[in-house]
Amino acid sequence: MPELNALECLIEAGRPYLERHHLGRVTMGEGGLPLLAVTLGNPDPAVPAVGFFGGVHGLERIGAEVVMAFLASLVSRLRWDSSLHRSLESVRLVFMPLVNPGGLWRATRANPKGVDLMRNAPVQAGGPVPWMVGGQRISAKLPWFMGEIGEPMETESRALCDLVEREMLGHVSSISVDCHSGFGLADRIWFPFAHTAKPIQHLAEMHALCEILDQTHAQHRYVFEPQSRQYLTHGDLWDHLYMRACERPNCMLLPLTLEMGSWLWVKKNPRQLFSRSGMFNPLIEHRQQRVLRRHIAWLDFVLRAAAGMQRWLPRPELRAWHEEMALDRWYRQSVQTGARA
Repeated sequence: MPELNALECLIEAGRPYLERHHLGRVTMGEGGLPLLAVTLGNPDPAVPAVGFFGGVHGLERIGAEVVMAFLASLVSRLRWDSSLHRSLESVRLVFMPLVNPGGLWRATRANPKGVDLMRNAPVQAGGPVPWMVGGQRISAKLPWFMGEIGEPMETESRALCDLVEREMLGHVSSISVDCHSGFGLADRIWFPFAHTAKPIQHLAEMHALCEILDQTHAQHRYVFEPQSRQYLTHGDLWDHLYMRACERPNCMLLPLTLEMGSWLWVKKNPRQLFSRSGMFNPLIEHRQQRVLRRHIAWLDFVLRAAAGMQRWLPRPELRAWHEEMALDRWYRQSVQTGARA
Protein backbone atom coordinates (compact mmCIF):
# COMPACT_ATOMS: atom_id res chain seq x y z
CA MET A 1 0.00 0.00 0.00
CA PRO A 2 1.76 3.23 -1.14
CA GLU A 3 0.52 5.35 1.75
CA LEU A 4 1.75 2.87 4.35
CA ASN A 5 5.10 2.56 2.60
CA ALA A 6 5.41 6.35 2.51
CA LEU A 7 4.60 6.58 6.22
CA GLU A 8 7.23 3.95 7.09
CA CYS A 9 9.78 5.87 5.02
CA LEU A 10 8.95 9.10 6.87
CA ILE A 11 9.35 7.35 10.22
CA GLU A 12 12.74 6.01 9.18
CA ALA A 13 13.84 9.40 7.84
CA GLY A 14 12.77 11.10 11.08
CA ARG A 15 14.76 8.91 13.44
CA PRO A 16 15.77 9.41 16.20
CA TYR A 17 13.19 12.16 16.75
CA LEU A 18 10.10 10.17 15.66
CA GLU A 19 8.70 7.25 17.61
CA ARG A 20 6.66 4.60 15.78
CA HIS A 21 3.59 3.07 17.45
CA HIS A 22 1.86 -0.08 16.20
CA LEU A 23 -1.76 0.23 17.38
CA GLY A 24 -3.23 -2.93 15.92
CA ARG A 25 -4.00 -4.65 12.65
CA VAL A 26 -6.97 -4.52 10.29
CA THR A 27 -7.90 -7.85 8.71
CA MET A 28 -8.02 -7.78 4.92
CA GLY A 29 -8.88 -11.17 3.43
CA GLU A 30 -6.01 -13.50 4.28
CA GLY A 31 -3.71 -10.62 5.20
CA GLY A 32 -3.95 -7.38 7.10
CA LEU A 33 -2.86 -3.78 7.33
CA PRO A 34 -1.17 -2.16 10.36
CA LEU A 35 -2.57 0.81 12.24
CA LEU A 36 0.39 3.15 12.77
CA ALA A 37 0.95 6.32 14.72
CA VAL A 38 3.91 8.64 15.20
CA THR A 39 4.87 10.81 18.15
CA LEU A 40 7.60 13.40 18.65
CA GLY A 41 8.33 16.33 20.88
CA ASN A 42 8.23 16.68 24.66
CA PRO A 43 6.30 13.88 26.45
CA ASP A 44 6.05 15.87 29.69
CA PRO A 45 2.33 16.02 30.68
CA ALA A 46 2.84 19.63 31.72
CA VAL A 47 3.28 20.78 28.09
CA PRO A 48 0.38 20.92 25.61
CA ALA A 49 -0.21 18.17 23.05
CA VAL A 50 -1.45 18.44 19.47
CA GLY A 51 -2.68 15.61 17.27
CA PHE A 52 -3.14 15.34 13.50
CA PHE A 53 -5.39 12.65 12.03
CA GLY A 54 -6.46 11.69 8.52
CA GLY A 55 -7.91 8.91 6.42
CA VAL A 56 -10.90 8.18 8.68
CA HIS A 57 -12.96 7.86 5.51
CA GLY A 58 -11.13 5.86 2.87
CA LEU A 59 -12.64 7.74 -0.06
CA GLU A 60 -11.29 11.04 1.26
CA ARG A 61 -7.65 10.41 0.40
CA ILE A 62 -6.85 14.12 0.40
CA GLY A 63 -7.29 14.20 4.19
CA ALA A 64 -4.60 11.56 4.67
CA GLU A 65 -2.41 13.29 2.08
CA VAL A 66 -2.61 16.65 3.89
CA VAL A 67 -1.53 15.08 7.19
CA MET A 68 1.24 13.08 5.50
CA ALA A 69 2.51 16.16 3.67
CA PHE A 70 2.64 18.13 6.92
CA LEU A 71 4.52 15.32 8.66
CA ALA A 72 6.94 15.14 5.70
CA SER A 73 7.55 18.88 6.01
CA LEU A 74 8.39 18.52 9.71
CA VAL A 75 10.69 15.56 9.05
CA SER A 76 12.56 17.59 6.44
CA ARG A 77 12.89 20.54 8.83
CA LEU A 78 14.21 18.35 11.64
CA ARG A 79 17.54 18.18 9.78
CA TRP A 80 18.20 21.92 9.85
CA ASP A 81 15.52 24.03 11.59
CA SER A 82 16.70 24.98 15.08
CA SER A 83 13.46 26.93 15.69
CA LEU A 84 11.46 23.73 15.17
CA HIS A 85 13.62 21.90 17.69
CA ARG A 86 13.04 24.69 20.21
CA SER A 87 9.30 24.50 19.53
CA LEU A 88 9.29 20.74 20.10
CA GLU A 89 10.60 21.34 23.62
CA SER A 90 7.26 22.97 24.49
CA VAL A 91 4.75 20.65 22.79
CA ARG A 92 3.96 16.97 22.16
CA LEU A 93 2.97 15.95 18.61
CA VAL A 94 0.85 12.94 17.70
CA PHE A 95 0.19 11.79 14.11
CA MET A 96 -2.18 9.11 12.82
CA PRO A 97 -2.46 9.88 9.11
CA LEU A 98 -4.06 6.56 8.06
CA VAL A 99 -6.84 5.84 10.54
CA ASN A 100 -8.72 3.62 8.07
CA PRO A 101 -6.09 1.91 5.89
CA GLY A 102 -8.59 -0.76 4.79
CA GLY A 103 -10.95 1.93 3.50
CA LEU A 104 -8.09 3.65 1.69
CA TRP A 105 -7.07 0.33 0.14
CA ARG A 106 -10.65 -0.42 -1.00
CA ALA A 107 -11.49 3.21 -1.85
CA THR A 108 -14.56 3.11 0.39
CA ARG A 109 -15.83 5.55 2.99
CA ALA A 110 -16.32 2.76 5.54
CA ASN A 111 -13.81 0.26 6.88
CA PRO A 112 -13.61 -3.26 5.36
CA LYS A 113 -16.54 -4.37 7.56
CA GLY A 114 -18.75 -1.63 6.14
CA VAL A 115 -18.74 0.52 9.31
CA ASP A 116 -18.43 4.30 9.08
CA LEU A 117 -15.84 5.07 11.76
CA MET A 118 -17.20 8.58 12.29
CA ARG A 119 -20.60 7.08 13.23
CA ASN A 120 -19.13 4.35 15.42
CA ALA A 121 -18.69 5.92 18.85
CA PRO A 122 -21.19 5.27 21.69
CA VAL A 123 -22.83 8.69 21.33
CA GLN A 124 -26.50 9.16 20.56
CA ALA A 125 -27.78 12.40 19.01
CA GLY A 126 -30.04 14.47 21.22
CA GLY A 127 -32.17 15.73 18.33
CA PRO A 128 -33.32 14.77 14.85
CA VAL A 129 -30.56 13.65 12.49
CA PRO A 130 -30.74 13.68 8.68
CA TRP A 131 -31.98 10.34 7.39
CA MET A 132 -29.11 7.94 6.71
CA VAL A 133 -26.43 10.66 6.81
CA GLY A 134 -26.71 11.00 10.58
CA GLY A 135 -25.99 7.29 11.03
CA GLN A 136 -27.99 4.14 10.39
CA ARG A 137 -28.10 0.52 11.59
CA ILE A 138 -30.08 -0.91 8.68
CA SER A 139 -27.22 -2.54 6.83
CA ALA A 140 -23.45 -2.45 6.38
CA LYS A 141 -24.13 -2.42 2.64
CA LEU A 142 -25.52 1.11 2.95
CA PRO A 143 -23.41 4.20 3.71
CA TRP A 144 -23.11 5.72 7.20
CA PHE A 145 -23.53 2.35 8.95
CA MET A 146 -22.90 2.74 12.69
CA GLY A 147 -22.25 -0.93 13.46
CA GLU A 148 -24.48 -3.48 15.14
CA ILE A 149 -26.18 -2.55 18.41
CA GLY A 150 -24.21 -3.81 21.38
CA GLU A 151 -21.02 -4.44 19.41
CA PRO A 152 -17.80 -2.77 20.61
CA MET A 153 -16.24 -0.04 18.56
CA GLU A 154 -14.31 -1.08 15.47
CA THR A 155 -10.60 -1.84 15.71
CA GLU A 156 -9.71 1.43 13.96
CA SER A 157 -12.02 3.52 16.17
CA ARG A 158 -10.66 1.94 19.34
CA ALA A 159 -7.08 2.47 18.16
CA LEU A 160 -7.69 6.17 17.56
CA CYS A 161 -9.44 6.62 20.91
CA ASP A 162 -6.79 4.69 22.84
CA LEU A 163 -4.05 6.74 21.17
CA VAL A 164 -5.72 10.05 22.07
CA GLU A 165 -6.39 8.98 25.65
CA ARG A 166 -2.84 7.72 26.14
CA GLU A 167 -0.83 10.36 24.28
CA MET A 168 -3.00 13.49 24.58
CA LEU A 169 -5.48 13.34 27.47
CA GLY A 170 -2.63 12.84 29.90
CA HIS A 171 -1.62 16.43 29.11
CA VAL A 172 -3.33 19.36 30.77
CA SER A 173 -4.36 20.83 27.40
CA SER A 174 -4.45 19.55 23.84
CA ILE A 175 -5.76 20.30 20.35
CA SER A 176 -6.61 17.77 17.65
CA VAL A 177 -7.23 18.20 13.92
CA ASP A 178 -8.99 15.50 11.91
CA CYS A 179 -8.78 16.11 8.15
CA HIS A 180 -11.78 15.26 5.93
CA SER A 181 -13.27 16.40 2.63
CA GLY A 182 -16.62 16.41 0.93
CA PHE A 183 -18.90 19.07 2.41
CA GLY A 184 -19.95 22.20 0.56
CA LEU A 185 -18.25 24.96 -1.40
CA ALA A 186 -16.21 26.30 1.53
CA ASP A 187 -13.43 24.91 3.69
CA ARG A 188 -14.77 24.53 7.22
CA ILE A 189 -13.27 24.06 10.66
CA TRP A 190 -15.80 22.24 12.80
CA PHE A 191 -15.72 21.72 16.54
CA PRO A 192 -18.07 19.73 18.82
CA PHE A 193 -20.76 19.03 19.27
CA ALA A 194 -22.04 16.92 16.40
CA HIS A 195 -24.70 15.10 18.45
CA THR A 196 -26.36 18.14 20.02
CA ALA A 197 -26.75 21.86 19.40
CA LYS A 198 -25.76 22.64 23.00
CA PRO A 199 -22.50 24.61 23.45
CA ILE A 200 -19.41 22.79 24.68
CA GLN A 201 -17.89 23.34 28.10
CA HIS A 202 -14.79 25.02 26.62
CA LEU A 203 -16.62 27.45 24.37
CA ALA A 204 -14.54 30.39 25.64
CA GLU A 205 -11.30 28.63 24.72
CA MET A 206 -12.62 27.69 21.29
CA HIS A 207 -13.61 31.30 20.63
CA ALA A 208 -10.17 32.51 21.72
CA LEU A 209 -8.59 30.07 19.25
CA CYS A 210 -10.86 31.28 16.46
CA GLU A 211 -9.98 34.88 17.37
CA ILE A 212 -6.22 34.37 17.02
CA LEU A 213 -6.82 32.64 13.67
CA ASP A 214 -8.82 35.64 12.45
CA GLN A 215 -6.18 38.05 13.71
CA THR A 216 -3.14 36.12 12.45
CA HIS A 217 -4.56 35.11 9.05
CA ALA A 218 -7.03 37.91 8.35
CA GLN A 219 -7.69 36.71 4.79
CA HIS A 220 -8.25 33.05 5.60
CA ARG A 221 -11.15 31.30 3.86
CA TYR A 222 -12.21 28.93 6.61
CA VAL A 223 -15.70 28.85 8.09
CA PHE A 224 -15.09 28.22 11.79
CA GLU A 225 -18.21 26.84 13.49
CA PRO A 226 -19.73 24.04 15.58
CA GLN A 227 -20.73 21.10 13.41
CA SER A 228 -24.24 21.26 14.86
CA ARG A 229 -24.89 24.38 12.77
CA GLN A 230 -24.95 22.14 9.71
CA TYR A 231 -26.44 18.84 10.91
CA LEU A 232 -26.47 16.41 13.84
CA THR A 233 -25.07 12.88 13.78
CA HIS A 234 -24.88 9.81 15.97
CA GLY A 235 -21.58 8.22 16.90
CA ASP A 236 -19.10 11.07 16.40
CA LEU A 237 -15.67 9.99 17.64
CA TRP A 238 -14.57 13.49 18.61
CA ASP A 239 -17.73 14.16 20.61
CA HIS A 240 -16.97 10.92 22.44
CA LEU A 241 -13.33 11.85 23.09
CA TYR A 242 -14.19 15.41 24.10
CA MET A 243 -16.66 14.13 26.70
CA ARG A 244 -14.09 11.61 27.94
CA ALA A 245 -11.61 14.47 28.37
CA CYS A 246 -14.17 16.49 30.32
CA GLU A 247 -14.50 13.61 32.79
CA ARG A 248 -10.84 14.02 33.74
CA PRO A 249 -9.69 16.65 36.23
CA ASN A 250 -7.46 19.36 34.77
CA CYS A 251 -7.82 18.12 31.21
CA MET A 252 -8.90 20.14 28.18
CA LEU A 253 -9.19 18.80 24.64
CA LEU A 254 -10.14 21.13 21.79
CA PRO A 255 -11.08 18.85 18.86
CA LEU A 256 -11.19 20.38 15.39
CA THR A 257 -12.28 18.82 12.11
CA LEU A 258 -10.99 20.27 8.85
CA GLU A 259 -13.76 19.66 6.31
CA MET A 260 -12.37 20.56 2.90
CA GLY A 261 -15.08 21.79 0.55
CA SER A 262 -14.81 19.31 -2.30
CA TRP A 263 -17.86 20.69 -4.12
CA LEU A 264 -15.61 23.56 -5.21
CA TRP A 265 -13.29 21.10 -6.97
CA VAL A 266 -16.27 19.54 -8.74
CA LYS A 267 -17.55 22.98 -9.73
CA LYS A 268 -14.21 23.79 -11.36
CA ASN A 269 -13.96 20.37 -13.00
CA PRO A 270 -17.48 18.91 -13.53
CA ARG A 271 -16.04 15.74 -15.07
CA GLN A 272 -15.13 14.68 -11.52
CA LEU A 273 -18.83 13.90 -11.03
CA PHE A 274 -18.28 10.75 -13.09
CA SER A 275 -15.64 9.50 -10.64
CA ARG A 276 -16.49 8.36 -7.12
CA SER A 277 -13.06 9.51 -5.97
CA GLY A 278 -13.57 12.83 -7.74
CA MET A 279 -16.43 13.73 -5.43
CA PHE A 280 -14.02 13.89 -2.50
CA ASN A 281 -10.56 14.63 -3.90
CA PRO A 282 -8.95 17.11 -6.31
CA LEU A 283 -8.02 15.06 -9.38
CA ILE A 284 -6.01 17.68 -11.28
CA GLU A 285 -2.40 17.78 -10.08
CA HIS A 286 -1.96 21.55 -9.80
CA ARG A 287 -5.21 21.81 -7.84
CA GLN A 288 -4.10 19.09 -5.47
CA GLN A 289 -0.80 20.90 -4.88
CA ARG A 290 -2.68 24.11 -4.14
CA VAL A 291 -4.91 22.30 -1.64
CA LEU A 292 -1.90 20.79 0.11
CA ARG A 293 -0.12 24.14 0.38
CA ARG A 294 -3.18 25.88 1.79
CA HIS A 295 -3.97 23.33 4.45
CA ILE A 296 -0.39 22.59 5.48
CA ALA A 297 -0.23 26.28 6.44
CA TRP A 298 -3.36 25.78 8.57
CA LEU A 299 -1.86 22.72 10.31
CA ASP A 300 1.30 24.70 11.00
CA PHE A 301 -0.85 27.40 12.59
CA VAL A 302 -2.46 24.77 14.84
CA LEU A 303 0.97 23.48 15.88
CA ARG A 304 2.10 26.99 16.79
CA ALA A 305 -1.18 27.68 18.59
CA ALA A 306 -0.73 24.52 20.67
CA ALA A 307 2.88 25.35 21.54
CA GLY A 308 1.87 28.87 22.62
CA MET A 309 -1.42 27.93 24.21
CA GLN A 310 -0.77 29.64 27.53
CA ARG A 311 -0.35 32.97 25.72
CA TRP A 312 -3.82 33.04 24.15
CA LEU A 313 -6.06 30.98 26.42
CA PRO A 314 -8.55 33.39 28.06
CA ARG A 315 -7.77 34.49 31.58
CA PRO A 316 -10.44 33.65 34.16
CA GLU A 317 -11.79 37.21 34.17
CA LEU A 318 -12.24 37.11 30.35
CA ARG A 319 -13.91 33.70 30.00
CA ALA A 320 -17.41 35.14 30.42
CA TRP A 321 -16.74 37.72 27.68
CA HIS A 322 -15.46 35.07 25.29
CA GLU A 323 -18.48 32.88 26.01
CA GLU A 324 -20.87 35.74 25.22
CA MET A 325 -19.03 36.53 22.00
CA ALA A 326 -19.14 32.85 21.03
CA LEU A 327 -22.85 32.55 21.76
CA ASP A 328 -23.53 35.61 19.62
CA ARG A 329 -21.34 34.33 16.81
CA TRP A 330 -22.44 30.70 16.61
CA TYR A 331 -25.64 30.08 18.55
CA ARG A 332 -27.82 33.20 18.60
CA GLN A 333 -27.61 34.15 14.93
CA SER A 334 -29.15 32.39 11.97
CA VAL A 335 -26.80 30.46 9.72
CA GLN A 336 -25.78 32.37 6.60
CA THR A 337 -24.83 29.88 3.92
CA GLY A 338 -21.43 30.54 2.47
CA ALA A 339 -20.57 33.38 4.85
CA ARG A 340 -17.67 33.19 7.27
CA ALA A 341 -18.92 32.06 10.68
